[in-house]
Amino acid sequence: MLQDEFSLAITGSGGAGVMSVGELLLQAWAEEGGRGLLRKAFGPQIRGGEAAALLKLTSHQRYTASSTHNLLLAFDWENFSRFGDEIRLQPDSIVLCENPADMPDSLQVLQPQIISLPFKELAKNAHPEGRLNMLALGVLGALLGIPVATLKSLATHKLADKVEDYRDAAEACIDAGVCAAPDLAPALPAAKAEKGWYISGNQAAAYGALVGGVRFVAAYPITPASDVLEYLAAPLERMGGALVQAEDELAAINMALGAAYGGVPAFTATSGPGLALMSESIGLAVASETPVTILDVMRGGPSTGIPTKSEQSDLNIALYGLHGDAPHLVLAPLSISDCVFTCAWAVQLAQRLQTAAIVLSDQFLGQSTAIIDPPRELPVIESSSRGSRGDHYLRYAITDDGVSAQSIPGDHDQRFTADGLEHNERGTPSAGALDHQQQLDKRARKLTALDPGDDWGETHGRGSVALICFGSAAAAVTTAYDPLTAAGIDCRVIALRLLAPLPLEQLMEALDGCTRIIVIEQNHGAQLLHYLRGYLEFSGSFHSVATPGPVPLSPATIVTAVSEVLDDE
Repeated sequence: MLQDEFSLAITGSGGAGVMSVGELLLQAWAEEGGRGLLRKAFGPQIRGGEAAALLKLTSHQRYTASSTHNLLLAFDWENFSRFGDEIRLQPDSIVLCENPADMPDSLQVLQPQIISLPFKELAKNAHPEGRLNMLALGVLGALLGIPVATLKSLATHKLADKVEDYRDAAEACIDAGVCAAPDLAPALPAAKAEKGWYISGNQAAAYGALVGGVRFVAAYPITPASDVLEYLAAPLERMGGALVQAEDELAAINMALGAAYGGVPAFTATSGPGLALMSESIGLAVASETPVTILDVMRGGPSTGIPTKSEQSDLNIALYGLHGDAPHLVLAPLSISDCVFTCAWAVQLAQRLQTAAIVLSDQFLGQSTAIIDPPRELPVIESSSRGSRGDHYLRYAITDDGVSAQSIPGDHDQRFTADGLEHNERGTPSAGALDHQQQLDKRARKLTALDPGDDWGETHGRGSVALICFGSAAAAVTTAYDPLTAAGIDCRVIALRLLAPLPLEQLMEALDGCTRIIVIEQNHGAQLLHYLRGYLEFSGSFHSVATPGPVPLSPATIVTAVSEVLDDE
């Protein structure tokens, strides 16, 4: 029997190889033409602690967190309670473990189907170097109907740089796991005929930056954005670019600005604490009209917060965190696949408008891996014109659209002053009221004149209740649309990709016929709601469904929350 999705969780202590099992299973499922999502859940510890690979195998590509799990394989129960909010079972769920007696009471009361397997003994008997995770890979692969040859091929490829004995041990344990797998036939989703891309949100964002033209990257590692840099290092070098690991976030943004000033499209990636440190230099990018793109992979805050969990709580700092009047771009990808387009688009817009672009991803998108259809192609955006020759070159010339001809060091007879001081059209520092007013108007006009076309966001349905969201919340809200309409709620979904400048004309057109707005976001302070209320001239009522992390938004909780809002009105 087939179904739309099947969710399984693999848990254990940090370093036990839980993530390797999840990654290899999803890769094997991709080889079979399937679609799916792998969420990686960690504790906040630097080393050790808990780890969980949360897989969702599906027949579609709109990926959300699982509300419940059909199967749980637990290497041990030592830290399982820390996943109590994220791993929920139901009475017909299957639990594979070594010691059922140690199972937490919260699971035992559900009376799931418990199957005890002697994982340690089986691994030891299979090979002296046998590992539990490769045995688990064989067990789960057999349950999912994945050919053992596929599992072995992927495992040996992953271990290609290890000694031969390790690869032999992996194959032996996979065989042992296949033989020990219980005789079950879980209902699985249908696989597609064509293979998809196997990619994480951070990898997709990095790839999008390359597609958009980035050839210089400077960054300082920070969870959950560090693997953006790991992915970019090799392709940048092959493409003639460069990546530099800076000593801190202040150095990273200023290195990026230096490269951009020299004419090389530049990029950096960070998370909330790093974005806070970069704010002054992002203001320099705005004032000097130097294009740069900053990817913020958001996490729980404030301060160090919850580094390994997701939250959409950096919206305010992205919108308002620069000092003075500093108009800039803020965008948010709507899915792992959309990370490619949105990052590429942000780079191109930053280059075209000669300003800073902040892209708001988050831990859910960034550190999850999915099987996706090939992402959409990026439309080509005309780049800024280079400066004209001669003594009359004005780097900050007042123009109708606010964009001036740009030169770079070495361009003959196109010299100008560039720093953070207010200036006249040539760039000469000026404290004059007229110069300040003209340059403020100019920098603002670049943003207000932007026509985003159809790429400002996505809409679904035409009901009278508008569910507005941004970024990673889009998948959960859009998935909630069908059960909400089935329950008699006449709604539509509006997912914002472009947040600043807010596309008012397109947004008001998308709201035509609406009487109520419910803003759904993953933060505590209803940041998007307050932002929209400051700009929208909407005669209907506003409502908020603002839920902080660390548990990802799910369609089921959105259905419940929206229903309660409308019942209380």
